[in-house]
Amino acid sequence: MTIFNVIFVALILGTAWLATSVRIVRQFERGVVYRFGRVRSAIRGPGLALLVPIADRLQKVNLQIITMPVPGQDGITRDNVTVRVDAVVYFNVIDPMRVAVDVQDYVSAIGQVAQTSLRSIIGKSELDDLLSNREQLNQGLELMIDSPALGWGVHIDRVEIKDVALPESMKRSIARQAEAERERRARVITADGELQASAKLSQAAETMARHPAALQLRLLQTVVEVAAEKNSTLVLPFPVELLRFLERATPVEEDGRSDGAAATPSDMAPARDKSPLIS
Repeated sequence: MTIFNVIFVALILGTAWLATSVRIVRQFERGVVYRFGRVRSAIRGPGLALLVPIADRLQKVNLQIITMPVPGQDGITRDNVTVRVDAVVYFNVIDPMRVAVDVQDYVSAIGQVAQTSLRSIIGKSELDDLLSNREQLNQGLELMIDSPALGWGVHIDRVEIKDVALPESMKRSIARQAEAERERRARVITADGELQASAKLSQAAETMARHPAALQLRLLQTVVEVAAEKNSTLVLPFPVELLRFLERATPVEEDGRSDGAAATPSDMAPARDKSPLIS
């Protein structure tokens, strides 16, 4: 029984020693070791990490990319427009020792820097830049956050502005501006089309003036197009030039009447005067 007790006590002590001296560091983590409160220069990589019982303490630092949303910040742009802008920051740890020693809570610190930098970007930018030139603003915001983060052993991987909230009055103003711009473009396009059409019509008129038969062919084509609609009434235009041609082609007598003109009662009066009187 005595030997059994000794073995049992040895197993308990060995288990306790292993529990206090062996740690497992995962692939995406790094271990910072403190020995009696002083940090060791060697960073423990993934796998088993052996520690001195009671003397060493291991702090694990995550190296994965952290996605942190930045709460919406209210601000006034350079052109005096009140907006609310929110963003998202992607960052990761590049120096586990500095993160563990130099800053108490690096995630909270990055969040505060991101909020103040976002307010600063809003004040330096105009509304049009926030709406249409976000790539440049993202780069500027990334540089502003990355400058203090490097001193803490953190690398800012990416910063993006997610949404820009505008007041309702500003939304209506922008909508009216866009509508006016579209109407202006429509009028310009219509005027340009009329100009091009007038040039083509002028060329067509010159061609028809040189070739009168082209006008007749165009007239017949118009008649065919109108008749294709199954209309009961057909309006056929009669060219004025044809009337003038008929007027010139009709012979006129010396007394001012044409051959086919009917005699009026005044013309027949002299004939009655010349008839013989009956006594």
